[in-house]
Amino acid sequence: MKHTSLQRVKQAIIAGFWASLASISVGFLFKLWLAQWVAKADLALYHTVIDIISLSLILMTGFRSSMVVTYSQTKQDVDITNIFRYSLIAMVLLTWGLVLPYIKHKLQLNVEYFQLVGIILSMGLKVYFTNQIAMYRLYAISNRVTWLEPIAQVSSFFLCFYALKQTAIASLFYSMTLSSLIVALYMYLKRRKDIATPPLSTVHFDTGLRSFMKKSLTASMEAGASILMIYITVLLTIAYFSIDELGDFQVVVRPMITYLTLLFVFPIYRFVLPEVAVCVREKRFDEVQQIKSWLTKVSLWISGIFFVVMVFASKPLVAWLFPEQYIKAAPVLMHFSMFFIFMMLNGYQLAYIKAHGYFTQSLLIRLAGIVVLVGTFYAYRLYTENVVAVILALGTGYLMMYLISKIIERKIKVMT
Repeated sequence: MKHTSLQRVKQAIIAGFWASLASISVGFLFKLWLAQWVAKADLALYHTVIDIISLSLILMTGFRSSMVVTYSQTKQDVDITNIFRYSLIAMVLLTWGLVLPYIKHKLQLNVEYFQLVGIILSMGLKVYFTNQIAMYRLYAISNRVTWLEPIAQVSSFFLCFYALKQTAIASLFYSMTLSSLIVALYMYLKRRKDIATPPLSTVHFDTGLRSFMKKSLTASMEAGASILMIYITVLLTIAYFSIDELGDFQVVVRPMITYLTLLFVFPIYRFVLPEVAVCVREKRFDEVQQIKSWLTKVSLWISGIFFVVMVFASKPLVAWLFPEQYIKAAPVLMHFSMFFIFMMLNGYQLAYIKAHGYFTQSLLIRLAGIVVLVGTFYAYRLYTENVVAVILALGTGYLMMYLISKIIERKIKVMT
């Protein structure tokens, strides 16, 4: 039985939600367990190193959307894959040559050289196969990897710490390397059953592949811009508010934003873009509208429930989940809930825009969100000294992104 694009999106997003929930649960419980007995300085060291390396490699995930769109249009997986291979190798070597010395010598973090190299190479392999899985629209594999990865890391940690008698900090670094390799191998073996590995060869650039490279670079910058929005809120909190308010944001608000994004926004980015891109290529615009209608209803329900819960129960929830000193995070969460709808709707809007090949416009929308975030923060500061000014500015940035993307979507519809 042939499934419609809407059916595939529904199945993938619902499965993605449960996979993300399982992944978050395992990861969160593992962090809570580690926090009970591993030195705080060791955990801070581990997370700092992983964040730095992840930020350098996460730019390569920007290739994912351009690979999805270009493959749906051209079916030239050999050239697309080889361009991505060479680009990823260059980024891994750049990370090895620049980021690793920065960690070792500039930040003077006490981490073994072998551990850093292992993390760089293993995470690079994981990014490579993750992007391939996305390009071929292998949603089932993608969802299985979501919950397999934290389980692989926890299992690898137990192996290193209890069986191999490594220290806790060393076990964390080795477990990250091992889990990334396990996930990469799993994706390779599962993908190979359905699709042969494209051969390594020289790339013959034509107009389509040059366009692919331009889209990939633009998408990489967009990925960096999306991360930058959250980091700007952290920097503004550091600059203008107390360490107590920074703790509220880092311990309560930022993880909540991250978990909600993983559960409800990332599945939209991962599964809607491939299906909409295929529909656009085959001119099945009625199916695109069906996907939009379904996602709009889902977004309204989820964001509406989140808003009601935060309005009436944010303080009891924060008091139940966190120590008493974090209770001031409750009003910040409540204000964030007002804008979560725009984060979800932006997932569809940007997917729709990129499915038509307008990657530059998508990047400009992100940059506009950053400009509005910074500008409105200083405007809100004229009226309030409360830390909610940061989250209001972030929400206003997402609101502006939605309004701009809505205008661009209407223009695209007129042209098509």
